[in-house]
Amino acid sequence: MNNTPILEMRKITKEFPGVKALNNVSFQVKEGEIHCLVGENGAGKSTLMKVLSGVYPHGEYTGDIIFNGKTQNFRGIGDSERAGIAIIYQELALIPEMTVYENIFLGHEIKKGSLIDWNETIKRAGEMLKKVRLNVNLAEKVKDLGVGKQQLVEIAKALSKDVKLLILDEPTAALNEDDSENLLNLLRELKSHRVTSVLISHKLKEVIEIADSVTVLRDGQTICTLEAQKGEVSENALIKHMVGREIDNIYPKRENRQFGEIVLKVEKWNAYDPALGRAILKDISFHVNKGEIVGFAGLMGSGRTELALSIFGNPDGYNISGEISILGNKKRFGHPQDAIRAGVAYVTEDRKGDGLILIQDVKQNITIANLKEIAMRGVVNGNSEVKIANEYRVSLNIKTPSVEQTVSNLSGGNQQKVSLGKWLFVKPNLLILDEPTRGIDVGAKYEIYTIMTRLVEQGMSIIMISSELPEILGMSDRVYVVSSGKIAGELPILEATQEKIMQLATNY
Repeated sequence: MNNTPILEMRKITKEFPGVKALNNVSFQVKEGEIHCLVGENGAGKSTLMKVLSGVYPHGEYTGDIIFNGKTQNFRGIGDSERAGIAIIYQELALIPEMTVYENIFLGHEIKKGSLIDWNETIKRAGEMLKKVRLNVNLAEKVKDLGVGKQQLVEIAKALSKDVKLLILDEPTAALNEDDSENLLNLLRELKSHRVTSVLISHKLKEVIEIADSVTVLRDGQTICTLEAQKGEVSENALIKHMVGREIDNIYPKRENRQFGEIVLKVEKWNAYDPALGRAILKDISFHVNKGEIVGFAGLMGSGRTELALSIFGNPDGYNISGEISILGNKKRFGHPQDAIRAGVAYVTEDRKGDGLILIQDVKQNITIANLKEIAMRGVVNGNSEVKIANEYRVSLNIKTPSVEQTVSNLSGGNQQKVSLGKWLFVKPNLLILDEPTRGIDVGAKYEIYTIMTRLVEQGMSIIMISSELPEILGMSDRVYVVSSGKIAGELPILEATQEKIMQLATNY
């Protein structure tokens, strides 16, 4: 690794209406290193990388970018790519209906005269896939690949542009453990070929495992840069610098674990997916008590989300058999509205795709699932809407200049709190949380956990679906493990361990 900086960002300031996203941020990356950028949601990490990559062009920020020894005035992504910088976002930018080789050279096609040279394209695409150790049919459509393989296609696309600095924004957020480890190994391999990487991640264990250096941002400012070789990078140090205080235990203590009557009982529940032509849930039975957090663990594809959706009014149109009882009364939900009326709410794992309307403001998103509460004769009372939204803004600590702020301008953690507020406003007895802390930082996680603890202490019941085993063990009162569409086992929290959960998840 060379100690010469390949990148320097000096005194970068970027403002949006009502908020200073970056305030005099300075940031330096050495050539050939893996440099991690960490901080709470809203700290300015993604904004800083968008300044670097030209998404926010020169003139929309103040400060200097020095790359490869030259001051750069990028006017757009094309300029940064020509300089050797490539950025890969959490939401992948591939064209699903196009083939792997078409995607890799999309926008910088190999031409013979005025025509695309497809033979050379396919040959070079194959070389790129070898570099990222991906063995797939080049003619396969991207939509038919898993998320982990799509991520590798994105990196192959970046490498095809002779990249010198690779920026990855939460690249493992949607990946399983094997795909995540594969990606981290690839970054190590690229490092040996003198490709420098900047990795934005909320997964602190991942950061500690791979980083040569870590820069911490907080509230739009540079807090510090820590060097792994000097032994400065640890979980406690990162958390302390990220949130400005020490968090001894991220999972709030629950003094009183007294549970009431059975709120939800599901018996012999089966679901058949006509689109896939197979059963996805088989003979599932479980229950949830009042004031209880019940964790649902399992591998990706095990059927946890499908179970939640089939209970919540079956929006995906599965063929269902079995029984649901709410507070002892048998129910049949033909639509999510039926589940809401019965006191059941569902916070989706995909807040941007399914949970929120990003072009609308905070108040509209919070009230949308229960407009009848603030409407008279079909007309929404604007004053009531603002009042309700502000109550949730305060109680959930949603960081926004105003409830009239567009949701797309909020950080991931604050978007998640808006999504939570939307469903709390329907006043449910049972709240289903699907991956409630995916893609949010440790400080926002702590706030979500504190909210969950407060809700169950007030008598609400929670089903929590999570792929993070420490979260399952830290927050649940009981754990069900789902495997291949079946309940593989039930564990009281005092008996649950990561090893027992994984054994049930993989050996059923």
